[in-house]
Amino acid sequence: MTKLDPNRGSGEDRLIAKYFRPLAQHPGAFGLIDDAAVLTPPAGHDLVLTTDGVIAGVHVFAGDPANAIARRALRVNLSDLAAKGAKPAGFLMSLALPADVSDEWLAAFAAGLGDDARQYGCPLLGGDTDRTPGPLSVSIAAFGTLPSGTMVRRTGAKAGDLVFVSGTIGDAALGLALRRDPATAARLTATARDHLLARYQLPQPRTMLAEALRGHASGAIDISDGLVADLAKLCRASGASARIEVERIPLSDGARAMCDADAEALRTVLTGGDDYEILATVAPANAEAFRAAALAAGAALASIGCIEAGDAAPRLLRDGQALQFDRMGYSHF
Repeated sequence: MTKLDPNRGSGEDRLIAKYFRPLAQHPGAFGLIDDAAVLTPPAGHDLVLTTDGVIAGVHVFAGDPANAIARRALRVNLSDLAAKGAKPAGFLMSLALPADVSDEWLAAFAAGLGDDARQYGCPLLGGDTDRTPGPLSVSIAAFGTLPSGTMVRRTGAKAGDLVFVSGTIGDAALGLALRRDPATAARLTATARDHLLARYQLPQPRTMLAEALRGHASGAIDISDGLVADLAKLCRASGASARIEVERIPLSDGARAMCDADAEALRTVLTGGDDYEILATVAPANAEAFRAAALAAGAALASIGCIEAGDAAPRLLRDGQALQFDRMGYSHF
């Protein structure tokens, strides 16, 4: 394995030119030869900004493939943009590299990042590269655009709104559990096991839902810290509560099999996080149009409950009984 030699060529400039300049296709990136970039939103549009990071040993396993780490770092930010109804426009990246990083690792990282930058129309605009005595750290600030005044916030949910989620819930958290204890995979088919592992390693941001959310949702949030925790955040911001029917929460075959085999797996599904699905609230009068727009965009939706008046914590009911949670979701602190 060839180690990256900062003294060969121009050091950091060589690294940037070799691996990241090819990703900076936006004219405002200036080929990554300046200290800043320029991003001008289209006329009549707002710029939406978000940032999130990935740290080895915290968000990913240190031995995960470099291309998967890069794609995850970008995709978790794209999920935030999607929940706001924004179209990706570009991103900045700060990369802190351990001393033993190799040219091969960087090439794979840049290839994965470039593939997703092209797939999602989100070019690299600039950033920073550093050495670190600690673990690998990738911090991305992503930018999106949307028609002025149309960003979907957490504050718009109202009593009577229906609660929708995209995709399936809990797969990534169960995939992480499988990574930590592979013996639990004995309960699953190979297809189900691979699905859960893939959902943990590589999020699928629901960018196709952005327009439908702008047109029909009263509120939205991406599910990153867990369904229970993120629903509670949206309700607090909106000054409302919610009633959720657990039986209506969409599960993949693998998640259902694990829940059938272990009653505690359901709590992991509801609180584990890393779903990167969208939770949206929609007025009943807009529900069919929202479903139709999502279907046309290729996104699966499920209605799982409704928003209620009051400031009580959301209730998740299973067979009519409210579930209690010692831990509502993932938190770093």
